[in-house]
Amino acid sequence: MKQLRKIIEIDEELCDGCGECLPNCAEGSLAIVDGKAKLVAENLCDGLGACLGVCPKGALRIIERQADAFDEDAVETHLHNRRKNPPTACQAANVPNMFPLGAAAGQRNWPVKLRLVPPTAPFLRNADLLITADCCPIACRDFHGKYLDGRVALAGCPKFDNKEEQITRLAEIFRGNPLKSVTLLIMDVPCCSAFVGLVREALKIAGSAVPTEAVTISRLGEEAATQRVIA
Repeated sequence: MKQLRKIIEIDEELCDGCGECLPNCAEGSLAIVDGKAKLVAENLCDGLGACLGVCPKGALRIIERQADAFDEDAVETHLHNRRKNPPTACQAANVPNMFPLGAAAGQRNWPVKLRLVPPTAPFLRNADLLITADCCPIACRDFHGKYLDGRVALAGCPKFDNKEEQITRLAEIFRGNPLKSVTLLIMDVPCCSAFVGLVREALKIAGSAVPTEAVTISRLGEEAATQRVIA
């Protein structure tokens, strides 16, 4: 039933499809379609605007118009179905392979945040994967030259990002892609050590035997230790 209410509006000319808004919509009412953020369904948007502040292009705003009423039951069903059915290959096709694997050096993929990368993104196939804690690129003296070069990078935080969501996303990536190797880069701090357990659990769930190594970086930016990670 239509009613006059507040709802999200997306300026497609401003939107660049970065996906920063998606994790901030608890109802899952937004999706990246054909390289642009789209409203999945009117009844999934509560009109509160939690996604507004994160858009780097200012492409989102709240307007008042005739729209389907917000439906909490529909939201619950939508989120349940999304957990059961991860993004498909056609959805992943919306994530461009911006840095071809033949590139000589540097960054090979976008986005890089673990929570934003679809498990079927094309740049994940046959990749040497680098999973890095958010702090490592800042602390490590030779991050690009020694660790990033030649690898596809995913960044996350074992302390502030959701643990179960990280395990699920990593397991989907490990299960759905023929990876060559996995390198986990963590800081020599207590909170970062949990990342090893997250990766190990994801490997176990996926049944993956991909060669995996954890590298610990000291707070002085030097390599402090390495260890094999076996599920």
